[in-house]
Amino acid sequence: MPTPIEQIVTRPEELPEVCAHVTTARRFGFDTEFVGEDTYHPSLCLIQVATDERLILIDPLSAGPLDAFWKLTTDPANEVIVHAGREEMRLCHLWTGQTPQNLVDLQIAAGLVGLTYPIGHGSLVSQMLGVSLTKTETLTEWRDRPLTAQQIRYAFDDVRYLLPLWKVLHERLTRLQRLDWAAAEFQRSVRIATQEEPTQEKWRKLKGIGSLSARQLAVIRELYRWRDETAVQTNRPARIICRDDLLVEIARRNPKRDRDLQVVRGLAHRYVPAILATVERARNLPQDQWPQVAEREQDAPQVPLLTTLLSAVLSQLCSEMQLAPSLVCATHELRRLVRAAVEGQELAESSVLQNGWRGTHVRPVLEAVLQGRTKLRVAKLQHESPLELLH
Repeated sequence: MPTPIEQIVTRPEELPEVCAHVTTARRFGFDTEFVGEDTYHPSLCLIQVATDERLILIDPLSAGPLDAFWKLTTDPANEVIVHAGREEMRLCHLWTGQTPQNLVDLQIAAGLVGLTYPIGHGSLVSQMLGVSLTKTETLTEWRDRPLTAQQIRYAFDDVRYLLPLWKVLHERLTRLQRLDWAAAEFQRSVRIATQEEPTQEKWRKLKGIGSLSARQLAVIRELYRWRDETAVQTNRPARIICRDDLLVEIARRNPKRDRDLQVVRGLAHRYVPAILATVERARNLPQDQWPQVAEREQDAPQVPLLTTLLSAVLSQLCSEMQLAPSLVCATHELRRLVRAAVEGQELAESSVLQNGWRGTHVRPVLEAVLQGRTKLRVAKLQHESPLELLH
């Protein structure tokens, strides 16, 4: 196969021909470079595309509008190949309101054939293709123009190997009969990356709210909404408006006057009036509109021990099945499974272990261990997978 032609698109009149080429290809690698440290939404600085014939850099700062390109990413007729494409999916959703319909994520595919998950792009290229990449531009300032020769080389290399990688991983998935597993995981990753969680639930993830009363939680909830709305309006990161720990501190203090907040270190004084108005609004909410205080889960003493045991079982099972354990499930999912077994309850449908290939091939083995039908023993002490499951 000939070496792909490298092309840089900097003018709007060049974009239609590029989009026509990608449409004809129907399969393309996709990556972006963006800066998100000082804005609410990331600033898109570069789009990289790879087909079998071309490697293309599109400069969104000068080649826009990009509606025609974004349409290509959501067209189900096009196979869009990314590596760890969470931000690419979110950018696509931000600009179009839609998500890629035919996405391939190489990082997920690698985990489904037994490689480390999550695996970096450079490591995957090295292991699969024997090519060493130089990652010298990770923290570069992509908003500056003109781009340097090093930046351009880095950007081309980020998509140069996406199609060859997918060819190798596709062959392995086919051999393991896991193409359907991969398709399901790709779709799941799109849902997770772009799902719109209600704002009033995100605040419950703040650290330090476990000891707050229901009235104080009402204040936290309203402050969180105010911060998010302000961040969107000003296009600034929420943490710049007000840090998480300051939200909790404000709720504890229950401020009524300016001077109650002026002593809080790290709080921008220009937001004091808005914060006081938000706190007052929360204070005036009737009790039936206060959030419920989350009850702390009190696990039976055997739950932590059995969770640790299942973690070892999962590692051994994944070694045998050529799977990355961290792709299968997190420790809290194992804990949910153990808790359900100890309490004699059915595992919740929301658990990842309840559905799809995990529910068919992984959960039954874990449950068999909990029920004593499958045993675990040390079989090869010097082996990298020293355990054995006895069914």
